[in-house]
Amino acid sequence: MSNFDPPPRISVILITWNSAVYLPRCLDCLEAQTLKDFEVVLVDNGSTDGSLDGVESRWPGLTLHVERLDENRGFAAANNIGARMARGHWLALLNADAFPEPDWLAQLLRAAENNPEFTFFASRQIQANAHDLLDGAGDAYHISGLAWRRCAGFPAAQFGLEPEEVFSPCAAAALYPRQAFLQVGGFDEDFFSYHEDVDLGFRLRLQGFRCLYVPDAVVQHIGSAALGAQSDFALYHWQRNFIWSFIQNMPSALLWEALPAHLMANIIHIVGYTIRGRGKVVLKAKKDALRGLSRTLRKRQEIQKTRKVSSVELLRTMERGWLQPYLLGYHIRKIRQTMPPSK
Repeated sequence: MSNFDPPPRISVILITWNSAVYLPRCLDCLEAQTLKDFEVVLVDNGSTDGSLDGVESRWPGLTLHVERLDENRGFAAANNIGARMARGHWLALLNADAFPEPDWLAQLLRAAENNPEFTFFASRQIQANAHDLLDGAGDAYHISGLAWRRCAGFPAAQFGLEPEEVFSPCAAAALYPRQAFLQVGGFDEDFFSYHEDVDLGFRLRLQGFRCLYVPDAVVQHIGSAALGAQSDFALYHWQRNFIWSFIQNMPSALLWEALPAHLMANIIHIVGYTIRGRGKVVLKAKKDALRGLSRTLRKRQEIQKTRKVSSVELLRTMERGWLQPYLLGYHIRKIRQTMPPSK
C-alpha cells in the first residue's frame, strides 16, 4: 500500500476467519460495485482453511490490501486494525458472508452526501437463503441494554422500505466516517465479538452523531437473525457484552431509571436458558461480566466525561416497552402467518 497514491473515498474493511465458503462470492460482489473509488482492507484472523490462497491475484479489479494475523484476535480487534490501515474518508464494514448488490457503496455514499445531519449509516440486509425475509434494517436498542436487528425475520416486501433514523447499524454492512470511528476508539476489543457494533453505535450517539437506515443499500446476509439456534460461543459473548455496554454507556440520569429493566433482562435470560439446558453458559457470562466490572467502570468514567448529547435526546432513540424484547419471536410468527405460501 503506497502512501503516495491518492486516498480512495471509501475503505471497505473485510474481516475473515475460515471464510473459504463465502469469501469468493463476497469479493466478486465488491468487484462488481458501480462505484469504483474504494479499496478493500482484508484482515484475516488466522484462518486455517486456505481461504486466502492466491487472494491478491484472483481479483485484479480490486485494490486489495491483506493483513494476515497469526491468531484469531476477534471481530472487534481485527476491524480496528483495518480501520488504522485504511486511507479512505469512509469505512464500509462488511462481513465475509454478506454479499452486496452492485450499487451498495454508491447508495450508502449518496445517502451520506444527501443527509449531512446523519453521520453513520445502516444497510438493508436480506436473508441470503430466504430472499423474501429481512435479516435486519439497522439495530434497535432497548433501555434494558438488549438490542436486536430491526425487522429481522419480517417479510422483505412489506418492511424496512423507507429511510429512517435507527439507533445504530449492524456491522455486517455499515458505513462510518473513519475520523468519527477512530475518535470514539473504534470497537471495544474486550468484547471480542457480538454486541460490539451496538456498543460502538452507543458511543457515537453519546458524541451527538446520528444513524440513518438506507433501504436502497442492500446486502444479502447468510443466516437468519430470527429465532435461529445460537452457539455457546455466541450466547456467552452476547450475554456478557450487553451488560458491559449498558454499564459503560448509559448516562447516569438514565442508568438508575433503566436498571430495573436491565436486571429483569438478566434474570429472564438466566431462567429461560436454564430451562432450555443452557444455564451454565449464561451464568458463566454473567460471572465474567461482574469480574470485568472494575474495568468497565473505568471506561465509563472516560466515556461519560466526553458525552455531548442530552439524556432526553438519547432516550428518544431507544425502545422502552417492558415486554418488547421478549415478544419479538411472537410478532415474527404472527406476521409470517399473513405471508402467502412460498412457490
